Amino acid sequence: MARSACGFSVVLLGALLLGATHLLHGTGKQAVARKAPGRGARYPTRWHGRRALVARRAWDAGPARRPRHVGVLSLEASEIALPQGSGITVHIRLVSPALPVKPCYMIVSRQYVTELLVKPGDKKSFAFSCNNPEKHFILEIEKNIDCMSGPCPFGEVRLQPSTSELPALNRTFIWDVRAHKSIGLELQFSVPRLRQIGPGESCADGVTHSISGRIDATEVRIGTFCSNGTVSRIKMQEGVKMALHLPWNIPRNISGFSIANRSSIKRLCIIESVFEGEGSATLMSANYPGGFPEDELMTWQFVVPAHLRASVSFLNFNVSNCERKEERVEYYIPGSTTNPEVFKLEDKQPGNMAGNFNLSLQGCDQDAQSPGILRLQFQVLVQRPQNESNCMSGPCPFGEVRLQPSTSELPALNRTFIWDVRAHKSIGLELQFSVPRLRQIGPGESCADGVTHSISGRIDATEVRIGTFCSNGTVSRIKMQEGVKMALHLPWNIPRNISGFSIANRSSIKRCLDYNYCYGKSFHLQVPRDILQLPVQLHDFSWKLLMPKGRLSLMMVPSQKLQQHTRERPCNTSFGYLVASTTPGQDLYFGSFCPGDSVEKIQVKQNSSVTLRTYAPSFQQEFSRHGLTVSFIPYFKEEGIFTVTPDPKNKVYLRTPNWDRGLPALSSVSWNISVPSNQVACLTFFKERSGVVCQSGRAYMIIQEQQTRAEEIFSLEEEVLPKPSFHRHSFWVNISNCSPMNGKQLDLLFWVTLTPRTVDLAAIIGAVGGGALLLFALVLIVCCVKKKKKVNKGPAVGIYNGNVNTQVPQAQKFPKRRKDNDSHVYAVIDDTMVYGHLLQDSGGSFIQPEVDTYRPFQGPMGDCPPSPPPVFSRTPTAKFTADEPAPSSPPESESEPYTFSHPSKGEVGVRETDIPLLNTQGPVETEE
Repeated sequence: MARSACGFSVVLLGALLLGATHLLHGTGKQAVARKAPGRGARYPTRWHGRRALVARRAWDAGPARRPRHVGVLSLEASEIALPQGSGITVHIRLVSPALPVKPCYMIVSRQYVTELLVKPGDKKSFAFSCNNPEKHFILEIEKNIDCMSGPCPFGEVRLQPSTSELPALNRTFIWDVRAHKSIGLELQFSVPRLRQIGPGESCADGVTHSISGRIDATEVRIGTFCSNGTVSRIKMQEGVKMALHLPWNIPRNISGFSIANRSSIKRLCIIESVFEGEGSATLMSANYPGGFPEDELMTWQFVVPAHLRASVSFLNFNVSNCERKEERVEYYIPGSTTNPEVFKLEDKQPGNMAGNFNLSLQGCDQDAQSPGILRLQFQVLVQRPQNESNCMSGPCPFGEVRLQPSTSELPALNRTFIWDVRAHKSIGLELQFSVPRLRQIGPGESCADGVTHSISGRIDATEVRIGTFCSNGTVSRIKMQEGVKMALHLPWNIPRNISGFSIANRSSIKRCLDYNYCYGKSFHLQVPRDILQLPVQLHDFSWKLLMPKGRLSLMMVPSQKLQQHTRERPCNTSFGYLVASTTPGQDLYFGSFCPGDSVEKIQVKQNSSVTLRTYAPSFQQEFSRHGLTVSFIPYFKEEGIFTVTPDPKNKVYLRTPNWDRGLPALSSVSWNISVPSNQVACLTFFKERSGVVCQSGRAYMIIQEQQTRAEEIFSLEEEVLPKPSFHRHSFWVNISNCSPMNGKQLDLLFWVTLTPRTVDLAAIIGAVGGGALLLFALVLIVCCVKKKKKVNKGPAVGIYNGNVNTQVPQAQKFPKRRKDNDSHVYAVIDDTMVYGHLLQDSGGSFIQPEVDTYRPFQGPMGDCPPSPPPVFSRTPTAKFTADEPAPSSPPESESEPYTFSHPSKGEVGVRETDIPLLNTQGPVETEE
């Protein structure tokens, strides 16, 4: 019995094992059927027998002739569901070009496909027919964000859908943000920051950021970036397209950047690069290695620690064929009085710059037939200063220079002491030599005692040798700018323990602090002849102009008219003047001016600096014919006043000071624009609105005719700037700023053109016709009056009637009617009596709008600019309460007539007839 039970158990166990084997065998067939079908592949299990011969041949022929319905599903199915209205589209497609391996397909609803598109509101399930779909397919997730029809989703950008909900494929997340031209967008990248790579380069981890901007309908590629770099922010306007590529094996669930709203940047883009220590960064222009967009501006902002130095070198560049303007790079150093530093791409770029700085690339209007391309690849190297006395990040060691260590502490060898002093371009350095003075020697000559002085200067990053000197000469002082390098060579047998020279700060200063002496004094700004005779080209020479605070102002008058440098009309002369304020705490740059045809005078309120900047070696011939005279004048409150006489042949461009940073808060600038008697001036503004947003105070612009005193006031914060206006007489333009909010600065560009004044024939004909009509009307009135007098002449005739009762009737008392008195006759009807019902609310009180008031211009015309309106807050308007009903006219019957009469000549000076409709004092009661 036990043996029978044991035998039955063995048989049962064998049957179970056999069934499991068959089951696994069938499952294996199905699994094989899910592999990529091709020649030699297993067919689906339901395809058997002779009847399936046709189906098998179609399967072997390829995907085009295979049956569209398959009876198997993948073991690992994926599902993608997108919410309605999300703006997200998911696209799965084959890689391009396709890999030369066995093909792979997606199985969607029992069909083999090679492409899948999931739109908002769709929900689709799919599987792959191969084990390695990441080698065959790529996944693109694109989200369109429209900031023109609705609010922008500012803040941190999320990956939607998340990577955990997507199949393991190489993924590219794309955000396409469209915005208005006046809206700036800023991409902020978290640590680690980005590093730009060039064509053909790749990122070590495979994670790349492709960023593009937009100019109208044209997409402009800003660049491709990897991680671990210095780029922290990228600002653009009009829209941005960001593509983040993630490999299939990177488990990343964050985008790593956010989007912020910024004001218009007025250029293609701004890239911020932050250095926290020593290092380098390679950057490229937009569309590199393609051409930079025509007549565009791109800026890089570099944040460098104060103890480090930055040098710029161009690795590769090309210039285009310009038809107008000139391609250039501009350097801006905060706090420098020589901003901006302008260089050509062929020039050697500056080096050893301390602190933060900006670099801008400016394109030009290219030749239509042969444009060429503008492109730039450059490197910024940040490192510690090498063997220099740092006069840029700290005070200079002015005074006597000592030998350190002293010669007694050194071995008896030939010694060379070298002092390398670096300074800002606005700082002048002077080497002062004690007796005996120095004597310059030529090449091949030597000094008798063997003691030589080798002196070099600096132009940007280039060292320029001034000369070699011996003792016992006539040279007592040498002045230089931007730095000096002094090498003192001492033979081993000379026991000398002093250097024999000292260093002093020698900026050219015109100082006048005594009011009684300074008033009316004039100075002619001249460059010392010794500087012009040096064997190096003069780059900058500065004058500092100081005056008593609050008592005197400054007026600069050139011997020839000047032209203000703008992007629309740049200066192309061999030299120019840079005018800036040196008042502590006020960063005000009035602009760059060169010999031109419009600006006659520049008046500034406080201490200022004037820098002569040269652009060509031939500047001395032109500078000798052009000078600048400075006079001290009575104090005025505007930051600056520019006297402009436009040239009829050219368009005069003018812009507010501090163009890149905005007019300082609560400051005012005026332009006195002269119009010749035979010309008409057209005033045009560059943009429709100023874009300023005030935190406190008001921003105004006043346009005032100097002859008629007609004055127009515009609120720059709320109103649209005026359309092009024509002026037949000289006029003032005054711009007064408020305290603007951060990022909403005030900067305006306008231009003036002159055209010959023409006689308006239609106006003359109309005037003559009107005079003739008036004369005819007067003659007609005189004739009518004379005729009426003739008709009324003659004696009065009376007729006696004896039948009439001559008794006087008794007086009857009738109430005096309205027509028997003149209570219905008004000398003047107040406007509020006529339109008062339009000014009342439901409670009967008068509604009067809040209006701004200003003090009209009272000063002499032509000499002083119009006074800006006082900055008042809006005062509440007085309203009638319920206890004080609004005055109204007495009730009258509608059937009774009203009579209007004009006051007599004797009453003209008594009654007020020009009461406005809206009066802040309330309606005025009329007199009967």
